[in-house]
Amino acid sequence: MGLIRSIANTASGLSAQRVRMDTVSSNVANLETTNTPEGGPYQRKVVRFSSGDPSMPFANVVRKFMGGGSTGVVLTQVGVDTETPNRIVNDPSHPDADPETGLLEMPNVDLVQEMTDLTSANRSYQANVTVLNAVKQMALRALDITSR
Repeated sequence: MGLIRSIANTASGLSAQRVRMDTVSSNVANLETTNTPEGGPYQRKVVRFSSGDPSMPFANVVRKFMGGGSTGVVLTQVGVDTETPNRIVNDPSHPDADPETGLLEMPNVDLVQEMTDLTSANRSYQANVTVLNAVKQMALRALDITSR
């Protein structure tokens, strides 16, 4: 794989993890948001990624591993988490609570899960930076070899 292609793949990974960290930050910031412009509590956002070319035939996959192509990471979607239910708490003093029951619908954001996602995104970002630094060092050494 060429150095430029390695840098491009690493850059796509860095960009993907930055979007993931931004999304987690938004989720944490809206942990207590019970009333949004769309109505109802804030809904947790999730990020989905895919390979740069998921429809590639097997022969091209082999060629890619031999240095003939680049996939990178592609942001597929920043969507709403519809699988996790909203939390229901009893808080009759809250202005958004049901006046009869005192129950309040809270966002489906779990702080522990968000911090785990943030740690994972941070580690992935750091790994991509390490790869980028290694590629940079290889390029500098190659230039040093050719200048002698």
